Amino acid sequence: MDQLPSPCYVMEEALLRRNLSLIQGVAEQAGVEIILAFKAFALWKSFPVFREYIRSTTASSEYEARLALEEFGSKAHAYSPAYTEANFPSFLRCCSHITFNSLSQFRRFYPQVKAHPSPVSCGIRVNPEYSEVEVELYNPCAPGTRFGVTADRLPDTLPEGIEGFHCHCHCESSSYELERTLQHIEERFARWFPQLKWLNLGGGHLMTRRDYDTEHLIALLKGLRARYPWLQIILEPGSAFAWQTGPLVASVVDVVENRGIRTAILDVSFTCHMPDCLEMPYQPAVRGAETLPAEAVKSAKPEDHVYRLGGNSCLSGDYMGSWKFDHALQVGERIVFEDMIHYTTVKTNMFNGIHHPSIAFLHTDGRLEMFRTFGYEDYRDRMC
Repeated sequence: MDQLPSPCYVMEEALLRRNLSLIQGVAEQAGVEIILAFKAFALWKSFPVFREYIRSTTASSEYEARLALEEFGSKAHAYSPAYTEANFPSFLRCCSHITFNSLSQFRRFYPQVKAHPSPVSCGIRVNPEYSEVEVELYNPCAPGTRFGVTADRLPDTLPEGIEGFHCHCHCESSSYELERTLQHIEERFARWFPQLKWLNLGGGHLMTRRDYDTEHLIALLKGLRARYPWLQIILEPGSAFAWQTGPLVASVVDVVENRGIRTAILDVSFTCHMPDCLEMPYQPAVRGAETLPAEAVKSAKPEDHVYRLGGNSCLSGDYMGSWKFDHALQVGERIVFEDMIHYTTVKTNMFNGIHHPSIAFLHTDGRLEMFRTFGYEDYRDRMC
């Protein structure tokens, strides 16, 4: 870690291949297709490794669709809350499957699909009105959601051109949540399945998490295929591919104390470089430190070596706490945040013009490849 620039995201090829091998095994045993969702991970310089295990990806925007075709090398499965006259031609060029969020969007753009020289399979996102996601920010089935069509709004005979249903209502979920969700999907939508060719169960299936029951998942998917053998079943997780594949390495730049609370200020920012920590929220693991309840920092004694970790932006809430170390932190010391590859590199920002972490790839042979370093020009060129 001391050889790396600070700050730096480090993705480890061995850990990535471990996840890819597991996902490939699930897909083969269950007889389904599992594709990568770019919204969680899109480091395109690593795509040659991905292509050894999977064939397709999923896009939620015009730029992600282009990335699929131009960098991954295959057409994408696309879903967007709304397409426009300006961007829809790019989706047609770059996608094999396009899911519409509403029947009105489908009616508006299907004539272009029908006239397109290459076949594109169209689907509708459906809302089963059931989700066990507790954080409303991540719950696509919350009351008043803008996502998907409920069963009461679908006609008995689907419009010409609709070949699939897409349903996404999970977030880092287990196979048992999927089992309960499938009951709601089938109760509400199975009567339309004979009119379809495919069913996309979306993302949020965290099958690479250590406690995930993959055998149960495989059995669920096999059972689903047995009930509806004509349907192609698709899953599009994001986090599962990059889960536990590498850390964010940072450095201590100062240690301050206020009313007995010690904060180690780092050369990274939670709001800029680890936004899910504040949005979810969750407290990440730090290598060599014990994660403590936030209130522990207030009762800690100096000899306990308990610290908040603070970002280097001017946002007052750009900190988390607390962690217990086995020594007093010093300026220049490395702090390693575990599992910081998924939903980080795709969501970072340059608020305050803070130095953006570099991105590195640790090959299985020990060779460290720098995918990208960032400088002032990257910040300047985003402004006008």
